[in-house]
Amino acid sequence: MFDTVLIANRGEIALRVMRACRELGLRCVAVYSEADRDAPHVAYADAAYLLGPAPSAESYLNIPRIIEVAHQARAGAVHPGYGFLAENPDFVRAVTEAGMVFVGPPPEAMERMGGKTAARREATAARVPLVPGTLEAIEEVAEVRRIAEEFGYPIAIKAVGGGGGRGLRVVRSPDELADAFASARREAEVAFKNGALYVEKYLDNPRHIEIQVLADMYGNVVHLGERDCSVQRRHQKLIEESPSPALTPEIRAEMGAAAVRLAQSVGYVSAGTLEFLFQDGKYYFLEMNTRIQVEHTVTEMVYGVDLVKAQLRIAQGERLWLRQEDLTPRGHAIECRINAEDPLHNFRPALGTITTYQEPSGLGVRVDSGVRADYTIPQFYDSLLSKLIVWAETRPEAIARAQRALAEYTIGGVITTIPFYRAALSHPIFSSGKATVNFIGQHPELVEQLRPFMPPPPEPGAAPGPEEAREFTVEVNNRRFGVKVFGAAPAPALAAGARPAAPGERRPAAGGKKGALAPRVDGVISPIQGRVVAVRAEPGQQVEAGQVLFIVEAMKMENEIAATHAGVIAEVRVQVGGTIEAGGVLATYAGK
Repeated sequence: MFDTVLIANRGEIALRVMRACRELGLRCVAVYSEADRDAPHVAYADAAYLLGPAPSAESYLNIPRIIEVAHQARAGAVHPGYGFLAENPDFVRAVTEAGMVFVGPPPEAMERMGGKTAARREATAARVPLVPGTLEAIEEVAEVRRIAEEFGYPIAIKAVGGGGGRGLRVVRSPDELADAFASARREAEVAFKNGALYVEKYLDNPRHIEIQVLADMYGNVVHLGERDCSVQRRHQKLIEESPSPALTPEIRAEMGAAAVRLAQSVGYVSAGTLEFLFQDGKYYFLEMNTRIQVEHTVTEMVYGVDLVKAQLRIAQGERLWLRQEDLTPRGHAIECRINAEDPLHNFRPALGTITTYQEPSGLGVRVDSGVRADYTIPQFYDSLLSKLIVWAETRPEAIARAQRALAEYTIGGVITTIPFYRAALSHPIFSSGKATVNFIGQHPELVEQLRPFMPPPPEPGAAPGPEEAREFTVEVNNRRFGVKVFGAAPAPALAAGARPAAPGERRPAAGGKKGALAPRVDGVISPIQGRVVAVRAEPGQQVEAGQVLFIVEAMKMENEIAATHAGVIAEVRVQVGGTIEAGGVLATYAGK
């Protein structure tokens, strides 16, 4: 038994786990990077500890530091959330060897099902249908080329240790292979610290269906139906719903039984999700996510089961209290992932500070959020801000309720995916339940349909008024405490000999950084802030308009930056591994 849980994660999932802990009477402990000092999950916890000086994702991957903090906080259990270390068996072993409970599966089950090629071998043994592909990792492009010729194009190159579309590249012709293989490996190494890849035949127009399972320590396993996650961009999910409009009760029961069979065969414990592709009435196992999923919420809404509380109860040794015959879906639920992305520009990351924030409410409306007003979105993490989940008696009613809630959801100061959902949910293909994984690509008209829902740009110089009470954080021995300061804020000090700015005067920022006035440059400009992961330009190179010259990673996504016009490159101002600000110059053109 345990009474304190450390949540080794951030954002909305950290808050989601903390709320479940509170309802079970458990104390919750947050961890945070320097970039997350003011994040809502830090303020909500009973105690919060700084992980380390690095502001990036590395802080949340520091196993020794997390274990050290867990001991300092007297935590009896660790919940990993999703992402970061959630599917890392070494982390599970470190937690248990330190005398704490890991809220999730044992490392052996994680190893058997967490690696994608290992999971394919287990599925074969459990007689679960598979997409044709390799059962071992592929090391060389030449081997991928040979397999592609055997299967036929298109193929999918995928990360062995991955998920969420990261490290996945679809290859439709031989001349795409080398770049796709290198890009997939690079992204997999950054996201999962594991660059191993495997290959599958790529189905052209499937639906993405997943089955939720719960398992206790005594061999009892049940499934809680399916989620349809077909609406995706960059192979990452945007809209999820339960139940799927594509499945019959017979197929649902068959897929659920296959999921239970596979979970039992590997000794699985806790919540897990088995993902399938569904096309032409047939289903094919893809992979298992040995953790809680982002979209677990829609299952909770239609089955009435709190999956996070179930994880915690199972981790405390309870026998499964649910019987399969009692688990039937009621009504329909839809989730929209609210991401900081610009849907008008291929969903590229949209960083900034949230100025106003107002969540929708009402019957059947739920918001799982990790942000608030005056929150600055860090560049180092996933673009997910919050999740809007709705429930209603029927699918048409759920769509209407989602539309109403989206219209009420206000997030000012940054661009989000809310306008996309307002257009997508009204599209006849989605409303008729016929959307596949190609929904966005096959319907470019969505871009024009979402324009009326885009918010107006913020007014220059608009800023919230001063607050009477100002909140600050202080850290004592790497533990966070909040303080309030009342009264007017002191005026900023002027440098010696400086004069106050005249009304309307603009001055460059110190060091020429943000706010600095700079002359217009004929060059390749980065539209986003991020890390440069590839440079394909050099001085003296002749380039054509639209030619990809740089790849910039932001919010765990790779973004291609192309030449705006033909010309000769004069200077390349960045290198691989460096960072670039939004609006920064990546390269310049030679003068005519």
